[in-house]
Amino acid sequence: MTNKKITLLLLASVFTIQALTQTHVNKRAEWFVNARYGMFIHWGIYRGAEGFWKGEKLRNNNDYAEWIQYRNRIPKDEYLTLLNRFDWNNIDPEEWVRLAWQSGMKYVVLTSKHHDGFALWDSKVNDYNIGTYTNHKRDIVKEVSDACHKYGLKFGVYYSHWVDWEHPYGWDHTKEIYKITQKQYDEYWQNKVLPQMRELLTNYGKIDMIWFDMWFNHSRTIVSKEELIQLKKLIRKLQPECLVNSRLGLSIEEDPDVDYRTMGDNQLGRKKFDFPWQSPATVAHSWGYNAYEDKWKSTTTLLHSLINNVSLNGNLLLNIGPRANGDVPYEISLRLTEIGKWLAVNGESIYGSGAFDLPPSMHDWGKITYKQDDNGTSKVFLHVFNWPLEKKLYVTGIKNAPKRVYLLADKQKAPLKYNFSETVTSIDLSVPQPDPYVSVIVMEYDKKPDTENDLVAKSIYNGYSLTPYNFISAQGDKTIVKSHDFGSIPVHLTVKNKSSYTWRIYVEKPDTLNVDVSYGFEGENGKGKITVEVAGLNETKEVENTGLFVIEPGQNSRLENFKAFRFGTINITKPGYYDIKVSVEPAKNEKIDLLWVWIGK
Repeated sequence: MTNKKITLLLLASVFTIQALTQTHVNKRAEWFVNARYGMFIHWGIYRGAEGFWKGEKLRNNNDYAEWIQYRNRIPKDEYLTLLNRFDWNNIDPEEWVRLAWQSGMKYVVLTSKHHDGFALWDSKVNDYNIGTYTNHKRDIVKEVSDACHKYGLKFGVYYSHWVDWEHPYGWDHTKEIYKITQKQYDEYWQNKVLPQMRELLTNYGKIDMIWFDMWFNHSRTIVSKEELIQLKKLIRKLQPECLVNSRLGLSIEEDPDVDYRTMGDNQLGRKKFDFPWQSPATVAHSWGYNAYEDKWKSTTTLLHSLINNVSLNGNLLLNIGPRANGDVPYEISLRLTEIGKWLAVNGESIYGSGAFDLPPSMHDWGKITYKQDDNGTSKVFLHVFNWPLEKKLYVTGIKNAPKRVYLLADKQKAPLKYNFSETVTSIDLSVPQPDPYVSVIVMEYDKKPDTENDLVAKSIYNGYSLTPYNFISAQGDKTIVKSHDFGSIPVHLTVKNKSSYTWRIYVEKPDTLNVDVSYGFEGENGKGKITVEVAGLNETKEVENTGLFVIEPGQNSRLENFKAFRFGTINITKPGYYDIKVSVEPAKNEKIDLLWVWIGK
């Protein structure tokens, strides 16, 4: 590669630091919450096995190929023979970093030492490392670090500090049976963990983050809080700007000096946090390469995961698992490249963006991200997962009219037609859908717009879905029953005593709307009643037995049936806010399961 091309790559990889959308972010982590998207690289000796040992599949149905030494009880000297399968002449870690850059990722995290205890650098602390077992000596940490600096990406290392199957006093789960003492564990800590961390923090230039992997709090492990603080102090001393994640074993709540929270494996965000957080995720299932992997996620699924996390102030760290010859599986490189193409057009809605003030699941067409640029212009990004057939998109809850609306993919920023009424913006989408995965619409404002959060948003299906999750007030029973029986029984409210629930909607123009109520009831007809009050309608109906149904034939399953009933029609004569009150009154010793109320066509 020529110097000119490298310079262009560096310029293209720079991303602008925007005004932070999160409040609890320390100075160290500002780049992190602006980057939003990174690459995880799982690569080690286990690559030579590819999920099988001497013809036997990995002994665990989770199929995490990087666990094969422990799961299949492989002796250390035999495990090392897997290195004979590595094609050292063709392994080029710079290709992995180049893929990250091409895919729009802003940082890379390499497994410098996984649970097997094998270091991917020429460690002088312990000879169980790649330098000892390669000729000519390789240092994968250095190669990835150099490539990250070359391409302008942040560089981080994963280091398994709690678990180490190589050291006699490192933790492996069999030590729940064959005990070791805290003193013995500390010997491992002082003689391997701390010295190796010192090497990583001293010999490889700037380390932007250390990704630890203790998925329990220290109180549930052999690792002491004092040892963890000792390790963190070493990091702060040698690389003060280096980020430390919560899988160190210290939660953010316990130690505010921890920079960001790491969620569980493939655990995506469900609610907004104002502190930095990140989901580690796979393109398929296994982190290490598994020859029989078949759980590939689509590009759409991965994009939705990234957008969802950013809409909740979170990051996504997406894993690749190169083979023993260095190749990245085609399914992974294809999806990452496709995401990179999407980000090249729509990256403004991800980098430097974060959560908006509306409830995250308010709209059924997709997700919202937000940023304010250096000029004070506020941009609300509408990520449309489901392009509406009626060519209308309703944005509920923003109380200011936008100064302009346009497609992010449109370089000319041609304005889209829209109507604004009090707190609903109706956007005309009689234009071609710009992206087959996720299209992004921008709503621009002179300042951050005000919001009304206690509303049920207008659906793309031209109505309002009132559910157990979006009422604004309730009196009486509030027991929400989660979905079960493979989703055949949906989320609902179980009402055993007289109770009432109130929702609020905003109707932007005169209309005639139907009022339907869906519930389940297994008692005798007339053993309870439901009343709906809205816009002049005050209708009470005795509940009816809704019967049972069978999920699939031959399974002898009998489940409660939910049935919808028309309670009436309302005439909306003028735009405005309308409260819907639903009262549920079961008979003594009876229950009524309230599913939803639909106000619409």
